[in-house]
Amino acid sequence: METEYLRGWRRQVRGALRPEAKGAPLSRRSVYFDVLLAVLLTVVALVVAARYPGDGPVRVGQVEHGVPAPPSPPRPPVPGADAGEPASPPWVLVVLSALPLAARRRYPLAVFAVVVGAALGIGDDASWINVLTCVIGTYSAVMYSRYRAGAMTGLVVAAVLAGVAFRATDPVLPGWSSPGVVLLVAGVLASVVRFGQRRLAASRDRFAALEQEHEEATRRAVEEERARIAAELHDVVTHNVSVMVIQAGAARKVMDAAPERSKQALLAVEAGGRAAMAELRHVMGLLAATDTGRPDSPADGLEPQPGLGQLGALVDRVRAAGTPVGVAVSLPSEPLPPGVDLTAYRVVQEALTNTIKHAPGAEAVVTVGWSDDLLEIEVLDTGGVRDGVPADGNGRGLIGLRERLAVYGGELTAGPTLAGGFRIRAELPWRTV
Repeated sequence: METEYLRGWRRQVRGALRPEAKGAPLSRRSVYFDVLLAVLLTVVALVVAARYPGDGPVRVGQVEHGVPAPPSPPRPPVPGADAGEPASPPWVLVVLSALPLAARRRYPLAVFAVVVGAALGIGDDASWINVLTCVIGTYSAVMYSRYRAGAMTGLVVAAVLAGVAFRATDPVLPGWSSPGVVLLVAGVLASVVRFGQRRLAASRDRFAALEQEHEEATRRAVEEERARIAAELHDVVTHNVSVMVIQAGAARKVMDAAPERSKQALLAVEAGGRAAMAELRHVMGLLAATDTGRPDSPADGLEPQPGLGQLGALVDRVRAAGTPVGVAVSLPSEPLPPGVDLTAYRVVQEALTNTIKHAPGAEAVVTVGWSDDLLEIEVLDTGGVRDGVPADGNGRGLIGLRERLAVYGGELTAGPTLAGGFRIRAELPWRTV
């Protein structure tokens, strides 16, 4: 446990020391603003240093126990300066204390070091403008630097150096506003602002990720619904139209020789068409139905999805198309789940449709049985025996059946038999968990 704690602590330390990823490039507006600010502060610092030389943070003298200390002896004159006039600070240091702020967002740590170093070099001659530039440099270092640990370390070091360098001065504001304290306050303020910005950015990223995930889930749901509708339409149209085509062809062949048989075939075509229209109306009605939160009433014209209970009507239509079909059905006493019932019906429907299309004149046998957990479905035909051209297929029906069965954990096997026929066998778990 202790080892894992130490590893976690080390990971946190390494994460804090590791530089952050580079942010987006600066906009022209930000660059122009920083340059203008740096030039303005530099001009003010030069004016203050020229017009008020030596006017540092109010060097009135040290105050001890409320009694003013005797005035400090005048500083020795600087060679080349007029007697009685305070010496001006080095102009290079004055410029370096403000002008580098033009690059405060691009090189925050370097700018911070140069600005604070120049202010410390000016020493007692530093004025309020130099304190202000140090505060801006400190804020920029903590706010924009990729090296968080380096920025905080530099802040503490600069605060200590400023406290030591200006320990003998009495600032304009109360004692707690000494340069060291001011730098620490600026750093803490920058840390709070940066932390708030990072949390806001993280919240935005999470919201964008959730929104994208929601859109992706919606897209997948739409695709799955489209695939389901395509499978339903394929099953309905393929079976009924195939039966109608076979019956219409038979009616055409016997129209002159046996008008009565032709009439029966045409009646079967009509019945198949009505059945197809009813199933299509049901599928399309599900798409157009409004979400009212209650089952649709019979007046809506929607019928229940077919199941093994409608297997007899399906077999009658196939027999009317000229394909003998034998049926052996054994179902459990418990009602099948609706999805399993519909899937089993579609397996038989697709198998008999393939027999009509690809094996003219064949006989088919449908066997439905069950065990403790599985519903077993087998459709076997004897192979085509009549002259005719089998219809071409793209295998979409069997692919759709495998997808249907996979939803409920079922499996499908299909292939030719040794006797020249074709067998489709499906195993489908029927017990609900």
